[in-house]
Amino acid sequence: MLYTKQNCMVEWSYTSSKKYGDPFNEVELSAVVTDPDGQARTVPAFWAGGQTWCIRYASPKAGYHHFYTICSDVSNMDLQGREGEIEVATYEGDNPLLKHGPLRVSPNKRHLEHIDGTPFFWLADTWWMGLCKRLKWPKDFQTLALDRIDKGFSVIQIVAGLYPDMAPFDGRGANEAGFPWEEKYERVNPAYFDKADRRIDYLVNLGLVPCIVGCWGYFLTFMGIERIKRHWRNLVARYGAYPVVWCLAGEYDMPYYLSADKERDQNLQRMGWKEAGAYLREIDPYRNPLTIHPGSFIREVPGFADILDFDMLQTGHSDDSIGNTVFRIRQSYQSEPIMPVIDGEVAYEGIGGQCKEQVQRLMFWACVLNGAAGHTYGANGIWQVNTREKAFGPSPHGMSWGDTPWEEASKAPGSHQLGLSKKLLERYQWWLFEPHPEWVETNVSEENRRRHYYPYAAGIPGEVRIIYLPFFYSLFKIKGLEDGVSYKIFLFNPVNGDEIDYGIIKARNGEWSWPPPREDGISWTSLPIFQDWVLVMESTGLDNGSC
Repeated sequence: MLYTKQNCMVEWSYTSSKKYGDPFNEVELSAVVTDPDGQARTVPAFWAGGQTWCIRYASPKAGYHHFYTICSDVSNMDLQGREGEIEVATYEGDNPLLKHGPLRVSPNKRHLEHIDGTPFFWLADTWWMGLCKRLKWPKDFQTLALDRIDKGFSVIQIVAGLYPDMAPFDGRGANEAGFPWEEKYERVNPAYFDKADRRIDYLVNLGLVPCIVGCWGYFLTFMGIERIKRHWRNLVARYGAYPVVWCLAGEYDMPYYLSADKERDQNLQRMGWKEAGAYLREIDPYRNPLTIHPGSFIREVPGFADILDFDMLQTGHSDDSIGNTVFRIRQSYQSEPIMPVIDGEVAYEGIGGQCKEQVQRLMFWACVLNGAAGHTYGANGIWQVNTREKAFGPSPHGMSWGDTPWEEASKAPGSHQLGLSKKLLERYQWWLFEPHPEWVETNVSEENRRRHYYPYAAGIPGEVRIIYLPFFYSLFKIKGLEDGVSYKIFLFNPVNGDEIDYGIIKARNGEWSWPPPREDGISWTSLPIFQDWVLVMESTGLDNGSC
């Protein structure tokens, strides 16, 4: 009998007395597990090295679960037809991922939630190369993870060892046990994933959802579709029992930097990753949420969106990325089929000497108030794991993205400030928010309109309104206020979280204008400090006609 608790992974293994010359390629093992309600699911095993295979399982259902194994070599009685029981007890801890369970798409298909229905706000940090040995285990990895959980992050985007911005088997991508695959991609390296296990497990135990990126998209041209499928089967077997999110590939249709035929490779990658996505859907017994990190807009590829659970965007790396960011968020939000949308890569803080904290705040609020289900932050220096001793160095195209060490990048103020903004949103039923651009009117220049640089508004009619005010928008009008409803208003400072109370507004003909009158009779001519602000309006209920 095996024992575990709800949503907690349990592992067991089998060792074959029959010797295989190439066990990874010669044998596939799975377990069919039936839960207390009679639902059966087929759980793939992973090759653990030598003649050993391991199975990992988790369930939100308390009670007794029965399993039996199926092996591609049905004559091997060490692996075929092995039976057992798992007792799953009630989880009574405080880890939200174990208390509420793994993630799924909400019924309205606009955000993510835990399987018990608890809404989940996605605030991710980008650690593309976080499994490499340059981010030392345990000190460096745990230090960064604790910093992120303290600031309010809920997701870590991390690549499963087949990295961007380097050639295959580049030493910068190794962990303490080498590379995830042997050279020529003949088989996986189980020792690599044993080391990676500690990191993924640590994130989950801390309450951070790993968003596991299978590899960068161009690895499909190096490995071929069948090896990519084997790679994903190994990942599902290793990590599917955890509360994870799958990202099929990073920049899925971007050819390798030095590709001799970029158009051919791009077409190959688009078709191949669609096939890989269908395969992943088929073998994941937990149906963990699935997305893909794009090069081009994924909805433009016929049928691809039908495989995915949510849309992940990539919208630029400059101070001027706001235009494309808002355009793409709105484009996805209005597209069919409806699915949550998250900008998974935009304007890493500090990249190119740009994208400082004010740009991070702008991108966050522009995304969320235009319908995104959350936001992904990135700091230049963390994603590629620069160290104080040695920077990551150049990509294959010959250019380096910058030398800031990850320790310094982790202290960039944008990461703290986005956590403050998330905390503000979590005071309300943010999952019911809808964009309402018609709620705010201001004088927008034609240039700023083209750049999508102007105030953004969202909320719940009659309950709460949140308006983000970028720089230069100190005069505006709130429109469409409901008859008989009054609002308590305050300004939220997204830099430090301070609030300035402005009392109860009194609308006229459904409108209210900033600046409001002051008690001393003097009108405000501008916002308190020359920066961006968030105006929050909380309904106080009916006011007997004072509006």
